[in-house]
Amino acid sequence: QVQLVESGGGLVQAGGSLRLSCAASGRIFSNYAMGWIRQAPGKEREFVAVISWSGGSTYYADSLKGRFTIFRDNNMVYLQMNSLKPEDTAVYYCAADPRGLLLRLWDSGTDMDYWGKGTLVTVSS
Repeated sequence: QVQLVESGGGLVQAGGSLRLSCAASGRIFSNYAMGWIRQAPGKEREFVAVISWSGGSTYYADSLKGRFTIFRDNNMVYLQMNSLKPEDTAVYYCAADPRGLLLRLWDSGTDMDYWGKGTLVTVSS
């Protein structure tokens, strides 16, 4: 089992920055990947970014490249969000999966094995 706990959400003005954190614990092996998924009000879950547990390979949603950065330090995975826009308002979930950086899995936004409870990010205009 893997446990994920997010933190760092809050209210920020458009153009501002925020860093989300995800603390991972449990049986995590080198084949895992961890990432971020978001869900805006009234919308489906959407893939944001993913990083491999061992190699540091990353993959981003095309629309977020250049503004969002995912990185890992020991058992923590972070999402640095810059130049935030009101449309970035969402609940951000940390997810993990032993299938690693399987892009069609992460692109689904829903099929990962382990999830945190989410942290709310609100960007005001």
